[in-house]
Amino acid sequence: MLIDGYGRRVNYLRVSLTERCNFRCQYCMPEKPFSWVPKENLLSFEELFLFIKVAIDEGVTKIRLTGGEPLLREDLDSFIKMISDYKPDIDLALTTNAYLLPQTAQRLKDAGLKRLNISLDSLKPEIAHNIAQKDVLGQVLKGIDKALDVGLGVKINMVPLKGMNDDEILDILHYCKERNIKVRFIEYMENSHANQSIEGMHGREILEKVKERYTIKALGREGASPSFNYYIEELKYEFGLIDPHKHDFCENCNRIRLTAEGNLIPCLYFDEAMSIAEAVKSGDIKGATDVLAQVLKDKPKENRWSDIDADSQDVSTRAFYETGG
Repeated sequence: MLIDGYGRRVNYLRVSLTERCNFRCQYCMPEKPFSWVPKENLLSFEELFLFIKVAIDEGVTKIRLTGGEPLLREDLDSFIKMISDYKPDIDLALTTNAYLLPQTAQRLKDAGLKRLNISLDSLKPEIAHNIAQKDVLGQVLKGIDKALDVGLGVKINMVPLKGMNDDEILDILHYCKERNIKVRFIEYMENSHANQSIEGMHGREILEKVKERYTIKALGREGASPSFNYYIEELKYEFGLIDPHKHDFCENCNRIRLTAEGNLIPCLYFDEAMSIAEAVKSGDIKGATDVLAQVLKDKPKENRWSDIDADSQDVSTRAFYETGG
């Protein structure tokens, strides 16, 4: 069992497979050129799998594959099958923008993938284009439909931005309700790589938009989930709010993150990391295990943001496209 320095059980590993992305979203990487990290700098699937086996053997029960856009990594289904074959009951999920799902969803399902989190920030083609800086909506909606058709579990993530898509909160909620899938509204996470002119909505502002039409009941968090859940009485529907500025956001954190280049990160909002690259490239399982133990020891109690005065808090320099958000 993996326990951090504050007594929290860590059983969730998020693995970024690439920093590449086919979108240039305003809140993530709008100015980044369409470049590639040299292949030799990335851990191979075999090297990533060596560490994943260590993590599973030490107590990890949930793995989420992220990016960048993970579907840009070739032969992803083969990597998923490696993990699924090693631990068939592992909770294996993937976060994606869904653009490539129409042609990949069935292979992912067949390989052992269980669930998807899909970003959907607008149902208006021109707004989706403005956010992603690409004409994406039609393909994304096809991807969502395909994922549902093949039997993958789906959750939708939306980042509401003031003056951009903040009038679509209920539209996205209704879209998800009609398809019997859950939506989580995510507070914009301030970072130095985003468009500095955009402004996100605070969690309480998002809730006020919903309460303009509906009665909501707070349900709370499910275990270590980052999502605080609410129930809409009139719709008999549950949605989530991911609010990293809130004081209790980190209390039950059970996550660590691994980048495609081998950096093991104890907290999304901190820049500190240790590399497992040398250990896994040489097949040094003990070395990888030692790095894992040190990262757990270094895992902070909480992030650098708070609900008291969110506007005055640090802006993260972490590139979320490297760590998967």
